[in-house]
Amino acid sequence: MSMFQDFLKSGESNERRCDTPEALEKRRCSEKNIFNPEPSVDPLKDAELQNKKENVVQLRPQNLNLKLRVGVPETFTVTFKRAEGYPIDLYYLMDLSYSMQDDLEKIKTLGQEILNTLMRVTNKVRIGFGCFVDKVGMPYVSTVKAKLANPCPSRLDTCQPAFSFRNVLRLTEDAREFREQVSKQIISGNLDSPEGGFDAMMQVAVCQDEIGWGNVTRILVYTSDDTFHMAGDGRLAGIYQPNDGKCHLNRYGLYDKGNEYATMTFYYHDYPSVGHLSRVLSANNIQLIFAVTEKSVPAYKALSELIPQSVVGELKNDSSNVVQLISEAYGNLSSTVLLEHLEAPQGLNISFKSHCGNGEPSDWKKSGKCNNVKIEQQVSFTVSVTASTCLSKKELFFVKVQGIRDQLKVNVETLCACNCGDREEGSPSCNGNGNLECGVCSCNKGHLGQKCECQRQGARNTTLTMEALCRREKDSQLCSGQGICECGTCVCRGHFRGNFCECDDSSCGRHNNKICNGQGICDCGTCKCHANYIGPTCECSTKTDKCTNKDNVLCNNHGDCECNRCKCHAGFIHDFCTELVAPCKTYQKCVTCTVNNELKAGDVGNCTKECGSAKLVHIQEPTQFYSNAQHMCSSNTLTRTFTHPIGAIDMTALVLGSSVSGVVLIGIAIIIIYRVLLEVYDRREYRRFLLEQQNVQWKENQNPLFKDATTTVFNPLHSEY
Repeated sequence: MSMFQDFLKSGESNERRCDTPEALEKRRCSEKNIFNPEPSVDPLKDAELQNKKENVVQLRPQNLNLKLRVGVPETFTVTFKRAEGYPIDLYYLMDLSYSMQDDLEKIKTLGQEILNTLMRVTNKVRIGFGCFVDKVGMPYVSTVKAKLANPCPSRLDTCQPAFSFRNVLRLTEDAREFREQVSKQIISGNLDSPEGGFDAMMQVAVCQDEIGWGNVTRILVYTSDDTFHMAGDGRLAGIYQPNDGKCHLNRYGLYDKGNEYATMTFYYHDYPSVGHLSRVLSANNIQLIFAVTEKSVPAYKALSELIPQSVVGELKNDSSNVVQLISEAYGNLSSTVLLEHLEAPQGLNISFKSHCGNGEPSDWKKSGKCNNVKIEQQVSFTVSVTASTCLSKKELFFVKVQGIRDQLKVNVETLCACNCGDREEGSPSCNGNGNLECGVCSCNKGHLGQKCECQRQGARNTTLTMEALCRREKDSQLCSGQGICECGTCVCRGHFRGNFCECDDSSCGRHNNKICNGQGICDCGTCKCHANYIGPTCECSTKTDKCTNKDNVLCNNHGDCECNRCKCHAGFIHDFCTELVAPCKTYQKCVTCTVNNELKAGDVGNCTKECGSAKLVHIQEPTQFYSNAQHMCSSNTLTRTFTHPIGAIDMTALVLGSSVSGVVLIGIAIIIIYRVLLEVYDRREYRRFLLEQQNVQWKENQNPLFKDATTTVFNPLHSEY
């Protein structure tokens, strides 16, 4: 940016101060007057990657400052190495609907086995337990009093009342306590197939203190044998309030967002949406394992694609393979490294390039990803940040690996303001209504304009809005580059005029070295011609006086009058198209043929082809001509004069027209005769039809094969009295 006060020309906006250093120097701005801040990446905390028990560092760097120029990308490198033996918190969330009865009996004995399996990959494991059914209300759960108390399908079985979610056991290292608490659980039941697992997962994620999550690897194991309710399903029970994503567990560990109505809890909040649940799980670094039965695997695989750091495993009907499933799923989760950014402000474009140690880096993508990463294997990512607009203040965003608490804190600011150190308050260059800094006026309240010369008229009245009034198009120059913008009005230079100085009354075309041929007025680059003149430069007269001869014939019938000048047809010349071009050369064959025939037989009738409509005549005085249509030509020693009649009849057209007319007339006559004969024939045939109709006689005869449909039977024993 140029800091020189008198750098701008009259009418130029302050934006013209900003350009490349090379372009500014070409416009005679010295290097000392150019302010060109450099973007930078400054690490504030960059601890080495380490796997010490008291201080585990898996992501590097941890904090940096980023200074950006608008439109100029800046890059930095992020390195990650998964620590060996990193502690694990595992929360087991189980569906307690009636169909999971055999699974509950199995899981009561598997707590110690789960701990032992995870201890093979880490030195410290904690395990917790929670369960869910569904919202207590129709149509999810029967509200009949007896069914509320015992929702089992059969009255011979005993079930606990339905509930949305219960935190049974906080995360603990005690496998014995896990077994005791799970053993106390009793199966429950509901009406519809989908379960309320989304409500349960949301509470597990947001109730940090109640669940007891630590700053370690967090794993949530979700087990069910059916699908799930999601946002919008709450309307079936008249619930319209969206899920607020907050913790609502009471002192008994129950999800308690509702009020007691008789013996039924009516929940005010709908189920979470998939996107909402995904964001909450990611923000709380929770990795999700879906352990579901075979029939539900497709639905949960589709769900897993929408939730980062989640996997699906097929659970046997009695959950006997749950330990193996958790072990395999954890291996899959830990081998995938997914780097993303969080809370980035608007105006920043962030992309990642992954270096996974397997050859070429990936293309630029919205997130970084490496698969099949082993423990203690180091991978790196290049992060590119570009500002598309100036940020109003210093902003903050984070870069983190999903499922890991380590994160990189990035402080970012844009270098849009100038710090030239030459501030002049109440500067005369700003009409005393502002301060001059870096060659630009910063106006006091109530004033605006390039030199603070304008009064502010309203809250929305700014320099930009005023300058917009001086631009014909959004991207055009102020006042078309031909004037200066003063308080939203263009003041034009010289002969320019118009609201945007867009009109130049000297820019019209010239003819005969005169603007508009001296026969019109130049109006904003367009000629407005006087009467009897047309054309872009008024060069064409509409009069015909210079095209008409003394006989008042226009161009002698052998040309067209254009701009009061005859434009002759082919073969004719001069002002009124009265003369032929090279007449003797044109009719040389005619003269030769006629002379030869006269010498031989005195007959000129055989030269029609060569002469056409031209006639040769004898003249006594060759120097005497009677009209421009007569021409004297000679052949050998003879001299003849031929006449080319102007406007002669074209015999070919006459013969052709006569022939066509004759054919048409004959055709019409034939049609008339045919119609007369056809009418006579039709009348004769109609009379014959009438005569035959009069001679027709109709007779009635009985069909010998006909039998009457009525049969009469008399009773022989019947006697009449």
